[in-house]
Amino acid sequence: MTDIVQLLFIVIIATLLLYFGYSLFIGFSRNTHPHHNAPPQKGRPGDPRTCPVCSAKLTTGQRVKSSAFPSMNGSDRLMHINGCIYCLSGERKRICPVCGANLSIHEVLVARLFDKPGRSHVHVLGCSRCRPAGISK
Repeated sequence: MTDIVQLLFIVIIATLLLYFGYSLFIGFSRNTHPHHNAPPQKGRPGDPRTCPVCSAKLTTGQRVKSSAFPSMNGSDRLMHINGCIYCLSGERKRICPVCGANLSIHEVLVARLFDKPGRSHVHVLGCSRCRPAGISK
């Protein structure tokens, strides 16, 4: 009887080790996020969680790469927006929402960032072609 209990105990331990080994080496290497392989949905420019460069609807955790500069007057800041993972990888066309020009990977959108308590508001002024960074109007 003790041989059967020991054998059952060894089988349970082996099953647990196999499960954890699979999860560690194979399960974590695959991206298990449900929306990772799905193509991004088309959003409207200006909608929340939408990339201003390619209009891709972003899911939770996806971010837009940008740089915000220090404020000169305290009310707003100048910002350069590079884009999201879809337009930076070349999956989607990068288009300026102001002039409609096709942007290269090195061109940015120039925007104003208004910091409000609890959230921020971004107003896109144009791209690096139609709105050079030195113009602050």
